[in-house]
Amino acid sequence: MAGRPREFDREEALRKAKQVFWQRGYEGTSISDLVAVLGIASARIYAAFGSKENLFREAVALYLSEEGAFADAAMRVPDTRQAIKQLLVRAVETYTRDNQPRGCMVVLSLTNYASDNEALMTWLADSRRERTAGIIQRIQQGVQSGDVPENTDIQALGDYVATLLHGISIQARDGVRRTRLLAMTDIAMRTFDVMTASPGAH
Repeated sequence: MAGRPREFDREEALRKAKQVFWQRGYEGTSISDLVAVLGIASARIYAAFGSKENLFREAVALYLSEEGAFADAAMRVPDTRQAIKQLLVRAVETYTRDNQPRGCMVVLSLTNYASDNEALMTWLADSRRERTAGIIQRIQQGVQSGDVPENTDIQALGDYVATLLHGISIQARDGVRRTRLLAMTDIAMRTFDVMTASPGAH
């Protein structure tokens, strides 16, 4: 007599899907891949999540609330310089962990895409733009609180930090060691100090 089918755990399935999408990317992950990793039939995947795209969106949201939560936490650090330093250092630490895919899921999971997935690419790009805007806003708060000089080019500095953040993700995926990436953050903070120096301090 055949045993009863294993009870479906939606949260467990979502976590497994997150790992697959993070490692292989959206277009590199097929429904067959998800069936194999989740251990359930495709019909159950569609019944639980509606579509592959919906499953991916939920997986990204889960990533942002867990592994990716370091970024929002860093932005809440009171001192602006320490906030930016923590953002970059935590990015290196998160993107180079041995027990998970390397790099940032939001940056790497859909870099090239078919026309059918343009809306999904726009959604991810919007998320990255929001992160950049959040960094710029955090530096602006530093100006308002007095720990960043008023003459600072806030947008250029914010764009610089965001570019580093995304670059760390790609370097991590390419296998660059954590020690090398941490050394880069030290140089980045020296640049931050130059860009936020008071007039006449250069």
